[in-house]
Amino acid sequence: MPTSRRANRSKSPNTPLPPGTTRTSYQIEQMDCPTEEALLRKVLLPMPGVHGLDVDLLERRLHIAHTLPDTQPLIQAIRGTGMVPVPFGDTATVEDKPPATGLAARIGPHARMAVAGVLAAGAEGLALYSGQDTSLPVVALALSAIALGGRQTLFKGWIALRHLTLNIHLLMALAVIGAALIGRWPEAAMVIWLFGLAELIEARSLDRARDAIRALTALAPDTAQVEQANGDWVAVPAAQVKTGDRVRARAGERIALDGTVETGHSAVDQSPITGESLPVDKSPGDTVFAGTVNTHGTLDYRVTALASDSTLARIARAVQEGQAQRAPTQRFVDVFSRYYTPAVIAAAVLFALLAPPLAGMAWREALYQALVLLVVACPCALVISTPVTVVSGLAAAARMGVLVKGGLYLEQGRKLRRLAFDKTGTLTHGRPALRDIVPLNGQTPDAMLRLAASLNALSTHPLAHAIVQAYADRNNQDSVEIAADGLPQTAKVSRAPAANDGVSNVDSPNGYGAKPHATNTATDSTAPLPVDNFIAVPGQGVRGRIDGQDYALGNARLIGSLLDEPTRARMKVIEQAGQTAIVLADDNKPLAIFAVADTVRPDAIRAIADLRALGIEVSMLSGDSPTVAAAVARELGVSDARGGLLPQDKLDAIAGWTAQGKVGMVGDGVNDAPALARADIGFAMGAAGSAAALETADVALLGDELEKLPRFIELSRRTSRILVQNITFALGTKALVFGLALAGHGSLWLAVFADTGASLLVVLNGLRLRGVRKSATPS
Repeated sequence: MPTSRRANRSKSPNTPLPPGTTRTSYQIEQMDCPTEEALLRKVLLPMPGVHGLDVDLLERRLHIAHTLPDTQPLIQAIRGTGMVPVPFGDTATVEDKPPATGLAARIGPHARMAVAGVLAAGAEGLALYSGQDTSLPVVALALSAIALGGRQTLFKGWIALRHLTLNIHLLMALAVIGAALIGRWPEAAMVIWLFGLAELIEARSLDRARDAIRALTALAPDTAQVEQANGDWVAVPAAQVKTGDRVRARAGERIALDGTVETGHSAVDQSPITGESLPVDKSPGDTVFAGTVNTHGTLDYRVTALASDSTLARIARAVQEGQAQRAPTQRFVDVFSRYYTPAVIAAAVLFALLAPPLAGMAWREALYQALVLLVVACPCALVISTPVTVVSGLAAAARMGVLVKGGLYLEQGRKLRRLAFDKTGTLTHGRPALRDIVPLNGQTPDAMLRLAASLNALSTHPLAHAIVQAYADRNNQDSVEIAADGLPQTAKVSRAPAANDGVSNVDSPNGYGAKPHATNTATDSTAPLPVDNFIAVPGQGVRGRIDGQDYALGNARLIGSLLDEPTRARMKVIEQAGQTAIVLADDNKPLAIFAVADTVRPDAIRAIADLRALGIEVSMLSGDSPTVAAAVARELGVSDARGGLLPQDKLDAIAGWTAQGKVGMVGDGVNDAPALARADIGFAMGAAGSAAALETADVALLGDELEKLPRFIELSRRTSRILVQNITFALGTKALVFGLALAGHGSLWLAVFADTGASLLVVLNGLRLRGVRKSATPS
């Protein structure tokens, strides 16, 4: 397989480790933003035996790759940062939790911040009333507010100072202490309270982003009704159910695990997995997915995957790993912030030293403005704006039934200039259907269709099934089956949902022909006719006798000399339209021509129109003949269609287009794999339940709905717009305060807004992507 950008993907927590390396994972509830991540990296990475870290801020998880025989040094190092590591999957013990005493331990964080706010406001009001910032009552109220509302900030600032790490907590602590030293006690109290309040609100907002992922896994019930050896049904934890167990899903219940239906008929709401808007009919042999809803009837199914490896679990895992892979914008922000913070701190120091002698500013005022610059120096709003926005976009895509394997592809979707589609199974249904009947020599279409269906009911060829099914559909029958005596009859069998493609699937061993059915021959006027002396001629068609008359149904080789020039001309027109011409003839003359072809998906026409409206060029790459490819392309309105292609030809076409811009490839078959890998974004069709597709595709459409493609591109564009908004706002507010401080008009209040206030606003703006509706259409 050719080299592709997949080789550059970052390792995820599930990536295999080198021999001798262990990965230990911890849940760290205090790890909320890049500030804590940077501190942990500085403390842990220099340790002997530590080879790497994977940090999932949204889930507050830390994965450490190491060769240490004992994890106690890791635990002690993490605790030294003021954070509490809890082995992932375990529950923190009383000894693990940090000790808490005094008033702060007796009241919750919300009540504590409320009391601190009242005290800070009291200090501010009293100072304004008395005109003194340093009176004993004012200082007492301010100190009380700082103790209640800023204790954690000061403690984290001390930790950062111990480890010589510049972060927002150290900068805020220095600003508050500096404000107190120059006698601005009320402002010191109000600033640290505002910072603590903003952090509290921001943490709650980030919980919403975390819930976007947790909601996926929460869809599957915790227990399942499992059949026991004695035939009883017992509720068993889903995590303990083994593959091969028989599970029952009653009407209205969520399906607990992936499986294959053995008994029962029902309709299942698969929207949590595939994004399909309508329930899908399920009957024996059909696949069901964990997290979907059984709307009516009872289904008994055989489990095919453990709870930890269900389609739902793989989707949630892929979203988690995808948000951990840094998108291009996030990588830019990370690099920018490494230089931004030291530069602003240097500017603050220079301002404090140079403003008094050069600009005649008072030393006290210069120090105050330098403190403002210290607060502005933290890039939290800038750094946190990207991951929250990206994970919200990934979760929104998952709810649409589109699995995006990382922020890289979510961002690159907006840059796509061309989408290349495989034909069979992607733009078409992948199975033939009767498209037209051309009666000859005074015959009627209905009579000819009945004769052809009667002959083909005994055949298992896919083209034969297309004619049989067309006859069944025309007469409001579900399918045609064969009686025990070899005579065709009508019978009711399970049908695929109408929303799928409008063509029913015969419930037969080979998928095309009929299955034995031990009943008498049907006698109604619409039933297929009895056939004697039936013969299937390989590669040509079938022969048989009906009511004493011999008939042949097949291609030109079978009909032979009976084909006159007018009939051959009509067959040529049909074949030039990309269809297969099948002729019905008796002993003397041709009676009818049946045009059979693969059918275009109705949603493919709409999807291509929507893609064009978004400015995307559409091409079709097919292994089918150029004539067939051109006919399908005309029906779809695709101007660039190439047929007769081998996998290498498809790959070469994609490689040629990549020089002109970003290219996506949409396919469903093994022969599409090289082109999918070479494209900037590979889209796998109908990937629900396919472990291989979920693992290898850049973007997986979990259902067969092509209309999800324009929705994905629109989501990508909306995500990009929000990222630009967040970065512009974060940098703009800091630039404004920076300029005011240099001009001597800045304030600590304004600086706090430029940092934590901006952080909160960009988080809330990024979370707007969670509200993207499944039915969203391109705009």
